[in-house]
Amino acid sequence: MKRTGSQRKSRFDQAMAGYLFLLPAIVSLCVFLIGPIIYALYISFFHFSFLDPQNKAFIGLKNYIHLFRDPLFLRALWNTTLYAIVVVPVQTAIALFLALTVNNLKGKTFFRIVYYLPTVTSTVATSLMFMFIFEPQGLLNNFLKVFGIHGPNYFNSPTFALPSIMAIAIWSSVGQYMIIYLAGLQDLPAEVYEAAALDGATGWRLLKYITLPLLKRTTFLNVVLSLIGTFQVFDQMDVISQGTGGPLNSTLSVVLDLFNQAMSQNMGYASAIGFVLFIIILILTVIQKYFFERNDEAGV
Repeated sequence: MKRTGSQRKSRFDQAMAGYLFLLPAIVSLCVFLIGPIIYALYISFFHFSFLDPQNKAFIGLKNYIHLFRDPLFLRALWNTTLYAIVVVPVQTAIALFLALTVNNLKGKTFFRIVYYLPTVTSTVATSLMFMFIFEPQGLLNNFLKVFGIHGPNYFNSPTFALPSIMAIAIWSSVGQYMIIYLAGLQDLPAEVYEAAALDGATGWRLLKYITLPLLKRTTFLNVVLSLIGTFQVFDQMDVISQGTGGPLNSTLSVVLDLFNQAMSQNMGYASAIGFVLFIIILILTVIQKYFFERNDEAGV
């Protein structure tokens, strides 16, 4: 059936109305996100300062080449990678354990609120609270003294500063991933468990062969979100080290290094750091996607 002119005009008007509703969001996205990203990519090829933009100098790939010769950036990249390697699996495992536990308890709403509260608490406030707990005469060391253990000065020790920040990150973020796991658990089909129960599967076998495989996509989401969050860590390290990344650069992260470079008006170099970080996160995400899809195809 051929459409009449009035029908075509009506569909055109509806489409235009939809685009008009989208226009504010599209303009906002272009002005505040896409535009700055393109401009940051542009200035990453320059020696550039916002205090003297007229005297920018094109230097090509020198900012990117210098990155991998800069011992400060390499130390920041190592700290961030180590931070992610520890925090992501521990955080994911604890979140799964909490979700499995809470899912079988009455009053799920109460536990959701309790575990989610640290996630919505200010990172600065959380960092200050843990600085009080981890100080030389703080709560943790006073507790250890009961057992005859003399705790270190955590945040002033190159050995203990980064692990202490890892503990803060795990405590403050695990509730977010627990909530996502809870949503995934409540969406699992009951008939699969009923069929498995008829076959005699219980306890660990149910968890291993039914629950974990069905939660694979939820786990992928949690791991990707956690990985992005850990590679973008900034607040805790900035507050605890007072912006220095100390002691001895042991808490310097890639984003903190980027921030310090930008505050020094080395904007071209800071932009290069940002794009290298983006590429690293993108590559890791693609690798994880490939790994999970391959396991799906293998039926693991």
